[in-house]
This record gives sequence, structure tokens and C-alpha cells, in this order.
Amino acid sequence: MAKYEYKPLSTGKRRNSNTRYLVVALLVIVIGTVMLIKSRGRDSGVAGGGEPVGPEPGNESVYVLPPERSSGPVGGNTARADTTYVNPAPALSTRTETTAAAPQPATTNTPPVAFNPVPHATANMTEATLTRIEKALKQLETGQLIAARDSLNAVLATEMTPEYRTSVKKKLTELAQQWMFSKTVFPSDTLTEMYTVRPGEMLANIGKKFDVPYEILMQINDIRRPELLQAGQKIKVIKGPFHVKVYRSTFTMDLYLGSQMYIKSYKIGLGTQSRETPAGRWRVKAGGKLIKPTWYDEESGRTYLASDPDYPLGSRWIAIEGLDATNKAREGFALHGTKEPESIGTRSSRGCIRLHNGDVVEVYNLLVPEKSEVRVVD
Repeated sequence: MAKYEYKPLSTGKRRNSNTRYLVVALLVIVIGTVMLIKSRGRDSGVAGGGEPVGPEPGNESVYVLPPERSSGPVGGNTARADTTYVNPAPALSTRTETTAAAPQPATTNTPPVAFNPVPHATANMTEATLTRIEKALKQLETGQLIAARDSLNAVLATEMTPEYRTSVKKKLTELAQQWMFSKTVFPSDTLTEMYTVRPGEMLANIGKKFDVPYEILMQINDIRRPELLQAGQKIKVIKGPFHVKVYRSTFTMDLYLGSQMYIKSYKIGLGTQSRETPAGRWRVKAGGKLIKPTWYDEESGRTYLASDPDYPLGSRWIAIEGLDATNKAREGFALHGTKEPESIGTRSSRGCIRLHNGDVVEVYNLLVPEKSEVRVVD
């Protein structure tokens, strides 16, 4: 039997073969990894396998940007890497309630707004108030002046921003020029009417019947000579009386027809701090309406006549008397004009309420002694 001698395989050949297999395996792994990365990049929508857009699991905080910003951190601050920025929906009308992901800072120094059914700011205003304003404007558009007047006047009893309250008052004053200070009596108006003059009736008597001075009836009916009034003649009358409310903090006085219908506002001057215009309820004194009366100045001891060039009381004097226990015994107070128009809006009188001369004539023609109240508040 032949004997075979055992010889191990050559170690050099086995080493070369193993190296080739290892290189091939590494190439397969590298190629597979590259293909997998590209495939995941395409699936996630990131070109070239860049950073993914979405947040990583567990890092899902979302910041909502203000409308004017489209990307990046709010206010330019550096944000966390795990934060996603999302553009919000378009801003909705201020009439629509929305839920924001993050509260927006409050607007400050809001400028006065025009009278507008779509408000720019609704602080301290309810949805019901805004609805009433819109309703009034629609009534005006359809020619319902009296209904619009009543709607706007009701709004004054609700809470509003100062800008809106000023706008509503301005619109009511404009409307008063049409329904009150004109010859026209509008349908459904309960504050004015056409009146037929009776035989022997005088304009002053008609004024007393409706609690208004005859002067306002002359004005709105364009009557030049009251003595020529004829029986059967139809004239417009206003159902009074008128009242005024003085606001010491704003140096303004509001005119009302009856207890609630706002007509207009006047700028006024008031007493100095040492001689402040007293608060409370007053009324026009009987016999207190005078045209440039002679006035004795107790401080200087001088008597002023209407013809004096420096006559201080202006064109009208409307004396008032107190109705409260705190002011009932106080005398010498009045609404009057002034020779110093620059004093309107200041504390410069001895306690009286000063008006521009044209304004005090108008008020004089509206207030009735013992009927018209003067309310002074802070």
C-alpha cells in the first residue's frame, strides 16, 4: 500500500482568497447603505438626505407665527432645534371668536376709529353692542332715520370704548340736525309732531304746553314775527323739556331731550379748585334766564352794564338753584357766556359754568325754568 505524505495547503493561496471575499462583502455593504440612505431621503422629502423637516418623536413643540412672519423664530430669537414653525391661518374678522395657539400681545395707543360697523378694537365692548351699531347703520342705509336714532341712543347706555362713544354721539348730533333742528317731522317720531295753531293761541303758550321755549319753535319753523301766527297754521313742535349733564373731569356738557335722548355736547369752563363748581342736581331757576343782565362784582365792588366793553358774562345768563340737601342753600351759580373764550376747557370761573357765547344762546333757547335739570357729576 502506497503511503501518502501529508502536506498542509499553501497558506499564501488561502490568504489571497479570503481577502478577495472580504473586499467583495464590504463593497456590497457600502453600496447597500448608500442606496438605503437615498431611498429614505426621497421618502422624507429632503433633497440630498438633509435634515428632516418634521420634529423628532418626543420633540413636537409648535410655534405659531404672527401673520406678517412666514418662517423663523418669533421676534428673531434663536429657537430650539426640536421646534417646528408653522404659518397660521389668515386673520379673521374681529367679530369672529378664534382660539390661538399662543396669545398675541395687546394693542396699545389705538387711534380714534371712524364710525364703522366692523370695529378695529373691541375692548370693553360686547357682541350685543356691536350688533346694535350695525343694525342702526343698516337702518340709516334704508332711510329709517328715527329707528336708527333710537338704536344708537340705546347703545349709549352700554359699555363702549371712548372712541366708539365719541363716534356714536357725533352721529346722533348729525341726526338731530335732521329730525329736531329742521321743519321736518319724520314718521314714527314720538319726540316731535305737527301742531295746528288754535284761535287766539300765541307761540309762547304753545311752548309752555310742550315744555320748550318759544325761541326754539321760532328757529325750527323759521318764524320771524311770532305775533303774526295764525289760527289753523301748522307748525312743528318738540316735546320737552331739555336737560343738561355736566362732566367736570372732561369739561363737557351733554344736552338731552327728555331724560334719555342725547342731542349734542358742548365744551365748558368750570370753577377754580378753590371755588369748584358744585356737584349734584340743579335746575333752571324761575326768572333766571336773562340777556346780558347788569352784574355787580362783589370782589371788585364794580357794577357791570351790558354796554360795557369788558362786560364779563357774555351774551346770556341762566341762573340755577340746587335740588339736593348739599347745594339747596347755595346761590349765585349759573350757566353763562364769557368774554374770555380761551377759558373754555379750564378751571377759571368762580364756580359758574362758562360756555362760548354762541353755545350759551343755543342752550338758553332750549332750557325751561323749573323744568330743565342741570346735573353736575365728576
